Formats: sequence, structure tokens, C-alpha cells
Amino acid sequence: MVDKLNYKYLYRKRDVYYFSKQIPKDIRSHYLKDRMIICLRTKCPKDATKLRDSILSKLNSHWLNLRMQNDEIPGISLLKNSSNTKKINHIPRLSEALQTYFKLKGSGKGEIFFRASRRVVRDVISLLKDRSLDEYTTTDASRFRDHLLSRGLVSSTVRRVFSIIRAIINLSIQEHGLECKNAFAKRYIPDLEDSIQRMPIPLETIKVIQQECMKINDPNRWLIALLSDTGMRLSEALGLKMEDIKLNEKIPHINLIPNSTRKLKTKSSSRQIPLVGAALWAANQISLNVKDEFAFPHYTKKEYCHTNSASAALNKWLKPRVPKKCVIHSFRHSMRDRLREINTPSEMIDQIGGWSNQSIGKNYGSGYTLKNLLEAMHKISDD
Repeated sequence: MVDKLNYKYLYRKRDVYYFSKQIPKDIRSHYLKDRMIICLRTKCPKDATKLRDSILSKLNSHWLNLRMQNDEIPGISLLKNSSNTKKINHIPRLSEALQTYFKLKGSGKGEIFFRASRRVVRDVISLLKDRSLDEYTTTDASRFRDHLLSRGLVSSTVRRVFSIIRAIINLSIQEHGLECKNAFAKRYIPDLEDSIQRMPIPLETIKVIQQECMKINDPNRWLIALLSDTGMRLSEALGLKMEDIKLNEKIPHINLIPNSTRKLKTKSSSRQIPLVGAALWAANQISLNVKDEFAFPHYTKKEYCHTNSASAALNKWLKPRVPKKCVIHSFRHSMRDRLREINTPSEMIDQIGGWSNQSIGKNYGSGYTLKNLLEAMHKISDD
């Protein structure tokens, strides 16, 4: 007898069965994703179909309850003084607030914006469940804070997480005219002494690293060499297009401007940086070898820049070659120190590194010319 099994909503990966079903559109706002995928932890087809049927039964019952919650109360128009009855606003759940946040704030945002917001909401729901916004209490928020700290996250990261969840909830409160308070507002985050203090890389170490980059001569070493003698942020370098590298100009330079892959941190981050030393070598290698729109196509696509992956790979290579507490971002700290050592004016330092300058005078004039900047960069590269 042939055993005929129905494999609908099932698929196999490495011989293990998975349940997969699209979330119905009318209740999709209750979920963080459009599709539900559950590992059934079995390789037996009969067990998989039994588990599938059990899951479907529970889901259908749960979805029916969600649909009933969304329906208006039957006969509400027959209540006395119904015309004077104040309409009760629907208070969204946290998952719904996230969708509102994406809808209103997501335009023009990169993948990091969506991924970070989803991760924060997922963490809150995992600990405190997906509740209506008015059901979260300050005790819940404090519990979430303590949970993050217990995972070893530093204070600055916890503050960033709370800023995201506050923004998501505040937007829904304002958008729906709710009277509830944001339980995640004004939570105290202790200043722990575990924050990583990035240290500058000594000049002699930078020279050794630059020589090793030229010897290995591959894309990751081009990236490190480029950062070492420009002081750019990692994301700034990763998002460079080939057309941003001006090697055929009278003064070879980087024309750093925002694009679809990555925005720049501040208005002053948009700038021109002369190419000297190891950075000029790296730019020439990129020009000779890269046949793509972007200078670092293994990390950069049209809509997204894999900064975290690049940071992990570069820091892994740098770790045995630099002092403790030095990371890829330390080249930027070193650039500021190197410019200070040759008595470079602070406004010129800010212009080269794209640092914000709060002085009123900076808003007047066009800043230093490329020729002026080149003279300073040559001095530090020749040290």
C-alpha cells in the first residue's frame, strides 16, 4: 500500500522538516514578519505532518481570536447616549507600532535602520510579550534594561536600544492621539566603566601595518591602507564609488559625498581628502583592479553597506598587530593626533576628518583649499 502524505506547508532542509506558512494579510500587523517558519526537529515525514496539523489547528484558533478582537462591538449603536459616548481609540500593540514606525519613518532609510528596529522590538517582545502600548509599565522597562545589562552590553549600547524603542512608541502615541505614557521614557541607565575606549595607533605601528598591506596587496589591505592615511570612517570608505576616487586630477583626492548605499554622519562629513602615502597607493590599486561601481564590492551593494562584517574582518586581522584597545576606528584617532603634532590649525583638522566644529566662524568662507590640505597631509605621511 502506498503511503500518500500531504506535504503542504512543509519543506526539508538537510533532511529536517520545517513548517512554513504565510501570515494572513488581515492580521499581519500583529507579526514582525510576513511568513512563519518553524523547525519541526524531525526527519520523519509522518511525524512532520502530525506536527504540521497540530500547529495549523492552534494557529487557526489563535487567528480567529485576533480577528474577533479587531471587530467592532456588535450593537454598539443601540446603546443609550451612543452619540455622546466617547470613541475608544484602538491602542496598538508593540508589533503594530513598529509597522507604523516603518511606514512613516522608513522612507529613504537603509537596511540598518530596519534591522536594528526589528531586533530591538523582537528583544522586548521576547522578554515582555507583544502587548498594547498602555500595558507596558516602568517596571517592565527597568526589567528590560537589567536584561540588556546582564547580557554584557555596555551603557552606550543600552542607551541606543532605549532610544530606538522610545522613538517607536512615541510615534504611535502621537499618531493615534493616545493618552498613555511611554514606559520606556526616562529610564535611568548607569554609567558602567566597561565601555571600550578606543586608543590611537602609534605612528611606528601604522608604518609597519602599511608596509604589510602593500606586501599582501588584497582588497581588505587596500581598505586598511586607505583608512590609515585619510582618517575616514569605515562606512565612509566602504561606500565609496569608483567615481569618487579622483586620481587624474591635479591633486589626487577622495570626493566624499553621500549616496544610496550610505549617508554621511554629519553635514561636515561631506568633504575632499587629498590622497598621500599609503592611501594614494591603495587608491591606485583599487583603480587598477576593481571593475565595479563601488570601490569595495565585496562589502557594498547598491542599497546596503556591510559595515559590521567589514569591521569584524579587519579588526580580526589588526588585533595581533596593534596595542590593546586599538581597533580599525583607531586610525581616525591617530589621524587627529598626527595632524596635531605638526601644529595643524584645528579648523583644518576638522575639515580633513569631517568632524563637526561648533565655532560660528566655521560657517563663513569656503574652508581650506585642497592645496592647503595636501601640504598638511604630506607632512604627516613623510614622518
